[in-house]
Amino acid sequence: MAQTHFGYESVDESDKAKRVRGVFDSVAERYDLMNDVLSFGMHRAWKAYTVAVAGVQPGWKVLDIAGGTGDLARAFARQAGERGRVVLTDINEAMLRVGRDRLLDEGLVMPTAACDAEKLPFADATFDLVSVAFGLRNMTHKEAALAEMARVVRPGGKLLVLEFSKPAKLLQKPYDWYSFSFMPLMGKLIAKDADSYRYLAESIRMHPDQATLAGMMKTAGFGHVDVHNLAGGIVALHAGVRC
Repeated sequence: MAQTHFGYESVDESDKAKRVRGVFDSVAERYDLMNDVLSFGMHRAWKAYTVAVAGVQPGWKVLDIAGGTGDLARAFARQAGERGRVVLTDINEAMLRVGRDRLLDEGLVMPTAACDAEKLPFADATFDLVSVAFGLRNMTHKEAALAEMARVVRPGGKLLVLEFSKPAKLLQKPYDWYSFSFMPLMGKLIAKDADSYRYLAESIRMHPDQATLAGMMKTAGFGHVDVHNLAGGIVALHAGVRC
């Protein structure tokens, strides 16, 4: 059976999605709090920048993949307005439930779907914009997921991938300490789960760097890809335009 990585561990491809689901089942209820703690609140600025680059217009159809607790979907829904439609998806039902309930509490009703990004249940060229924030690195077959994103976005539409990436050389040593010491410690103290945050740190190291991911997006069908490095390259926003 084919192997893939789960953090630094080699596992059967068929097992990875189940194990990733277990990680997010464990952290779902405290996911936003942990994001605030681990990024010192900067994840909000990174997402706000993503929303600005997206430039969603009234009436647009938007798909937010691996949307977790709904931060991007919330912002896109307000921009798309009543004539638009934003669909929130995640492979993890616990995360999706937290996001859906939070949006409902704010008076936002939108379609939600628990689905695999590698097999999206949408017709070709359905959306003006597809986004995925901090979710691509957890997907087993990234090339297949990117191809699906290309399939469901219209020609001239956008794909935005916000993800951890490779930091500038000066930041690499302190970032390693932060990732493998601070992150698991905060996971243990706040989420009562050090192992899940150790996996998340490892998964970041296994994710393609900026240039590699840009090349993968072009191969999938995005003719022009801009890379926006944030926080010294610790995070990167890849913005692709569908051919």
